[in-house]
Amino acid sequence: MDAAVDASTSQFELNEEQRAIQEMAQAFAADRVAPNALDWDRRKHFPADVIRETGPLGLGGIYVRDDVGGSALGRLDAVLIFEALSHADPAFSSFISIHNMVASMIDRFGNEEQRQRFLPKLTSMEWLASYCLTEPSSGSDAAALKTRAVKSGGDYVLNGTKQFISGAGDSDVYAVMVRTGADGPKGISTIVVPKDAPGLSFGANEHKMGWHMQSTRQVIFEDCKVPAENLLSGEGAGFGIAMAGLDGGRLNIAACSLGGAQSALDKALTYAAERKAFGSKINQFQALQFRLADMETELQAARIFLYAAASKLDRKAPDAGKWSAMAKRFVTDTGFNVANDALQLLGGYGYLHDYGIEKLVRDLRVHQILEGTNEIMRVIIARALIGR
Repeated sequence: MDAAVDASTSQFELNEEQRAIQEMAQAFAADRVAPNALDWDRRKHFPADVIRETGPLGLGGIYVRDDVGGSALGRLDAVLIFEALSHADPAFSSFISIHNMVASMIDRFGNEEQRQRFLPKLTSMEWLASYCLTEPSSGSDAAALKTRAVKSGGDYVLNGTKQFISGAGDSDVYAVMVRTGADGPKGISTIVVPKDAPGLSFGANEHKMGWHMQSTRQVIFEDCKVPAENLLSGEGAGFGIAMAGLDGGRLNIAACSLGGAQSALDKALTYAAERKAFGSKINQFQALQFRLADMETELQAARIFLYAAASKLDRKAPDAGKWSAMAKRFVTDTGFNVANDALQLLGGYGYLHDYGIEKLVRDLRVHQILEGTNEIMRVIIARALIGR
């Protein structure tokens, strides 16, 4: 990455270990991800082999305890990692984030038997994981989910459908929010479902605007039998489990926007230094200089805001949830706008796949929707401000 990243991280006085973590992620991204990102996007290829290479680097359980192979890092550490990976490919980085959200849920809310059974294979990336909350008729209103699990002997029997699930069909483990009780959030539970569970199937891979390297399918349960021992924290705890994972997930997806937007700005700077018009390099035109100055200023503001929010979550500050929502809203909006401005700066070349910026614009657009839409982020922020 460029010096701009180092300048802003110094505001948080990163220690030697954090800088080493950042440099490790940058090196892996530059070597194993960046050279392949456009090809994966073009072919809609899920690079499970390269994703699994992140396991030995400690990226399969970034904030999972180390007794099960986790790295036991903090949220600021994670933000540095996801920002670095997304500079090469936001879609790749986002999947690593989703996997880590599931691993963290099992680490925090699973009993010791569940931790020992699932986490060593998740932290090593031998198993990949997906998060299953959204349904065809319940997106922002997550408490209205309808997928039901009924206890039958030593099993739960699941029926229902999950929608927009990243990694569906490719992942080995699914953290599924199901209804085991009455309507509303108190009737929701979380069950870990293995890919080979009888009655589990997947829909067709969705044709979507971006994130082409990730499969996105429905996850379908038809009398799907799962051992009761896969229930996390007892019946009725699921909504709290699902929401607990989202503050960190929102910071991660913001980091993915930040890294992707930084990549777009870097590409725009390179192009502006090479492209000539009317006898001069276009970076000599003041109108374009002003645009570049604004892009840099907005990205640095987003970066500092994100790091501050991550630090609050690490400290378990009382307002960490509000800051996570604010950072997700601000950074994902800023990231998309900067990438879009970079595309405009390249003109017709920005619209071509081989230059890489149109992919970044497509990939970053969904960050304003997932992990809670930016409209829902405003609801969370407003409630924190005025009470409910």
